[in-house]
Amino acid sequence: MTVLPKSVNQRIGQALHTYSMLTHNDRVMIAVSGGVDSLFLSWLLMFWRQKAPIDYQLLAVHIDNGLSQDTGDKVAGQLDRVGIDFRIEKTDYGPRAEKMEDGKSVCYHCARQRRNHLFDLARELGINKIAFGHHRDDLLETFFLNLLFSGNLSTMMPHQKLFRGRLSIIRPLALVDKEEIVAMARELGILPVKNPCPHDNDSRRQDARRLVKQLAAMNPRTKANIFHALGNVRPDYLLDPALHHADLG
Repeated sequence: MTVLPKSVNQRIGQALHTYSMLTHNDRVMIAVSGGVDSLFLSWLLMFWRQKAPIDYQLLAVHIDNGLSQDTGDKVAGQLDRVGIDFRIEKTDYGPRAEKMEDGKSVCYHCARQRRNHLFDLARELGINKIAFGHHRDDLLETFFLNLLFSGNLSTMMPHQKLFRGRLSIIRPLALVDKEEIVAMARELGILPVKNPCPHDNDSRRQDARRLVKQLAAMNPRTKANIFHALGNVRPDYLLDPALHHADLG
């Protein structure tokens, strides 16, 4: 296979165009966890800039949560291979989150601190867009997570404006499947860095992931159909939240 197969290239272009993700002179920060998705996204946005009719600036940022001595160095090594400008932000968010005892999960506190750190850094550096490596499977799993465990119909948005439009979150891989990203990253020699967090395997997300796989095994069009349904909502055929007070327990 070529590094970027034609079908994947078309879907990435479709996502960027449909959701107006990139414009000329954007200053884009890539949130790099160290996983294969965000590392591949760093390569992709560098590659795309070479052929795009617009120019934009890129900076990859890894928030080191302080749970390992060498994770930041390993992520830096992979980003150096990609050839992108990057920053490693050392923090103690992981150990700090472990000490929280207010009924919310460790993951909630750590993720919130890392997200706020990205927002603060974006404001400091004049960044107007933050790119995340979430792909189509992530969007589908989030939909089922919210449906099954939070009782609402929602998912991640491919392009979400924040702070009255001063900052946007973009997800250029929204139309690409995880297995495709893994294959392309392998072709490029990109090696994911293991997350040192002991809470990395979110059991509820794993449940949602298994459900999506089971549904896809029943019908190869299932994932595409569910994704299409997320943008084909018929509110007149859903329950009116103002009238629906029954607790079905």
